[in-house]
Amino acid sequence: MTDTTQQFASDNYAGICPEAWAAMAEANQGHQRAYGEDSWTARAADHFRRLFETDCEVFFAFNGTAANSLALASLCQSYHSVICGDTAHVETDECGAPEFFSNGSKLLLARTEQGKLTPEAIREVALKRQDIHFPKPRVVSLTQATEVGTVYRPAELQAISQTCRELGLHLHMDGARFANACESLGCSPAELTWKAGVDVLCFGGTKNGMAVGEAILFFDRKLAEDFDYRCKQAGQLASKMRYLSAPWVGVLQDDAWLRHAGNANGCARRLAELVADVPGVELMFPVEANGVFLQLSEPAIEALRARGWRFYTFIGAGGARFMCSWDTELERVEELARDIRQVMGA
Repeated sequence: MTDTTQQFASDNYAGICPEAWAAMAEANQGHQRAYGEDSWTARAADHFRRLFETDCEVFFAFNGTAANSLALASLCQSYHSVICGDTAHVETDECGAPEFFSNGSKLLLARTEQGKLTPEAIREVALKRQDIHFPKPRVVSLTQATEVGTVYRPAELQAISQTCRELGLHLHMDGARFANACESLGCSPAELTWKAGVDVLCFGGTKNGMAVGEAILFFDRKLAEDFDYRCKQAGQLASKMRYLSAPWVGVLQDDAWLRHAGNANGCARRLAELVADVPGVELMFPVEANGVFLQLSEPAIEALRARGWRFYTFIGAGGARFMCSWDTELERVEELARDIRQVMGA
């Protein structure tokens, strides 16, 4: 029998939120034009423009790897390079897709502080070499929220974008958990993107209640030239595009995207609070979005797994990541906290 118990390994484990499901069902009535010429895709794009308070170009892709890789490829020539954090998803978890779709643009890794790039780190990498034998830096890619659950404040983004302008670099944002960052900071999407100097955002839907689908937003329309051709060539132009775009209408029209992010963030904060006094448990990073990173003993990690809990340990010895989702229930959070307390002997 399939185990459908709520887990904390990934927010990808969660199902589809009711708003996205209802929109897909509504879009499934009758016939619509294909390849993005349908009314749902137009409605979704208009929702994004209202939400971000600007006339941005909007495209839809099946997943985050494609969204990030095609967006970066649109900003680079093959002899260019992309500066990103040493823990960035484009570096560690996309199987070389950014290099593949850009025909070879190299990723240059910069040091991070609690998962975040800094102007100093960007400048260090960008100015390290400027000779013709080295791939020319062209883009900075940052992740919001970061791979360790921290978030960039508007002032931090503005400082980074100012550095990018000084160095002639574009600024790309991997927003797989962008909704969580907005909710955490209480900032508008515009404040965390184009108003802070971001050129291109990949807005994640899959981790916030959608089945599939990421949106790529170009705040500078000139940078989007021929991007539709890139999507087609990469196999990302859905023939029945309405099934990628309609769920966005469902989650955007009544701010469900923000409410769902709020539930995930709130559950993460609650988990951190419940284990804060457990001897031997150490919070590895601030809880600023929907992820909780805990330092546990190796026997405790094995004991938790023996009790049926699923979570990731890719962050070093004794490090465990617990990720909350749009549908995570507080009762399940409390159950996990009790088990953590017991296996740590508290």
